[in-house]
Amino acid sequence: MSQEPPALHDPDQAGVFFVGGNDLDVLAYYAFDARLLSRRIDLMGVRDKRTLLLRIAVALDFPVSAGRNWDGLLDSLRDLSWLEASGYVLLMEGAGELHAHNEPEFDTLIAILDQAQAHWHTQGVPFWAFLALRDKDIAELED
Repeated sequence: MSQEPPALHDPDQAGVFFVGGNDLDVLAYYAFDARLLSRRIDLMGVRDKRTLLLRIAVALDFPVSAGRNWDGLLDSLRDLSWLEASGYVLLMEGAGELHAHNEPEFDTLIAILDQAQAHWHTQGVPFWAFLALRDKDIAELED
């Protein structure tokens, strides 16, 4: 990371952020140090909603009853009662491929992560999502 990491324990600073792939290990360390539950979600090769939802559900050990659609993803991210913790850090590796091949699904994912973060903020719980993108994806999003 080229800059000072955010205070991961602070729900007022939590949110959804784009980072480089090399930043995920550092963020995992800081999440551990802040005593937050972190989960690495491998999005390499993900180009469609079905695969995306499956990867997230497996990484976060969603209950079998969780819906396998966008509403189900949001409901599950706002619950997480089976992963009780003082805060959450999602480390999404390889998100650039989804962005490059299916921008509408990528945008929907970002919107859902933002809604989940807003929910947890009202509870005073930090909820972070770090999506690792390629440099060219980050530059494209900044334009």
